[in-house]
This record gives sequence, structure tokens and C-alpha cells, in this order.
Amino acid sequence: MGDYDEFAMLHENATEVGLAFEQPTVERRWIDAPSGNRLSALVWGDSPAELVFLHGGAQNAHTWDTVALALGRPMVAIDLPGHGHSDWRTDGDYRPQAMAADVAAVTEALAPDATTLVGMSLGGLTALTTMATTTGLADRLVLVDITPGVNQEKAAEIKAFVDGPPEFESFDALLERTMAFNPTRSRSSLRRGVLHNAREREDGTWVWRYDQLGDRLLDLDTQFLDLWDAVSALTVPVTLVQGGLSPVVDDDDVAELRRRRPDATVVVVDAAGHSIQGDQPVELAAILADLTPTRTA
Repeated sequence: MGDYDEFAMLHENATEVGLAFEQPTVERRWIDAPSGNRLSALVWGDSPAELVFLHGGAQNAHTWDTVALALGRPMVAIDLPGHGHSDWRTDGDYRPQAMAADVAAVTEALAPDATTLVGMSLGGLTALTTMATTTGLADRLVLVDITPGVNQEKAAEIKAFVDGPPEFESFDALLERTMAFNPTRSRSSLRRGVLHNAREREDGTWVWRYDQLGDRLLDLDTQFLDLWDAVSALTVPVTLVQGGLSPVVDDDDVAELRRRRPDATVVVVDAAGHSIQGDQPVELAAILADLTPTRTA
């Protein structure tokens, strides 16, 4: 596939959603985390970061590219352990509770003045855990289509994709499988996503950049239920942005969130599935802009 330039495709992100494009200031950084692993992140803008983003399982920091372009604010998007360019954990433990300390350290290093922590899916539960256990990390939490009520049934389609083959004979084979699981997304957007989330080996086969857990997969029916207590422990405002077409968050989840946090805000993005940042990135950026006023000098 030739040399991979991870920032050379940003103009495609902008064009696809009708944004005017000017090459942004964005760079990749690495931080040594408490676990002994190195975590990687994309740092957007020249000013102190106002927002920190955590992607979902089997994704990476580039999932937020279009949101970043639409938002136009200084921000940091972190590659979770075992994803993107971050180190894989030797213990294979990707529970939010295991990753929270590393996420807190990267946030404190790259975005010490952040006002908002945004997390989608596994990244949302990790953001929740991090905020509940680290005082003063940010002023608010935004959960993107996730609550601790997620289970095997709700996440069945996602797991079916993530649990797929560990390698592919060609880039096209990997892309075709990705398109089959994302029929509403354009081929160009999925091609970019695969280029960011996979790599070619010397023999010409392709593998994902994320750690496929195999028999170490999380038990979604029991793994996250105790994180409802983390919701109760939060001392900052929490907003849930729910995909109107997604099965991952249901009415019972919203009711439990509001029972534990009567002040919680719930915003539904009607024309979005689980990956709201991919389906409706401009609308998500507008929601985040309303939640996070621009910092004044």
C-alpha cells in the first residue's frame, strides 16, 4: 500500500461532511504510563487542550478526526492500551479498571487543563472509571452511546465483527469485511478507518492494530455492572449522547442513569448508530461545543 501518512487524509474527512479544510496542527505523542507501557495520543492544536477523547474497543484515536475538524478546538485523542499505536498489555487486561490509571496519567501529561473527558463505548466506561477514581481530572464527563448496562445481547453485532479473523490475505479482503458490517458508511470513510486501524505485514497479509483478545474476551453480561457505582460516585456533570439507531443503550439504561444521577443530561442523535462520531460527526461536534464553552483568557 506504500508509505502510510496518517495525517494526509484529513482533507477527505472534511470534504465528506462539507467542512472547509485547512491543514490543522496535529501531532502524535507518546507518554510512559504507570503500567510500564507507552501510550500514544494525537494532540490537536497549539493551545492547551480543552477536551480529551477515548475511542471504543477495536478502534483508535483517528475515529475522532472528523469531530476534531468540525469542533476546531485544542484537544487530545488517546489510543487506549492495546489499540492504535499504544503498547499492548502483557496481561491482556483491558477492563476499564485496569486502564484508568494509564489514561489519567496521559491526560495529566498532555491535557492538564482539560475541562471535558469524552469516551465512546469501552472508552466511555474507561473515562467513567478514570473520572470516578481521579479527582480534578476534568470538569465534566460525556459518555458516547454507552452505560454500564451494556451486555452480550446489546453488543452482539459489534462482537461479531471484533471477533472475526485475526489476519486477512489482502487489504481489499479486510475492507470488504468492514463494509459488510457498516453498510451505511461510505467506502472512502471505511478505507481511511482500515488504514488507520490495520497494518500490512512483510508477507503482504494484513492484521488489525488492536489486540484481539481471543479467549480472554470480556464477559459483557457481568463485567461492567459494578461501574454503576462509579456513576453514583461522580462529582462532575455527566452527559449521555445516545445513538438513536443503536441497540447498545436502551430505555432501562437511561432510567438507571437518571436514577443514580438525576442531573444527568441525555441527548439522542436520531440518525446515528453506536459509532456516533462516524455516523454523525458534525452533529456530535455541535453537541460537544454546546457542552464545553470556549475557554477565555
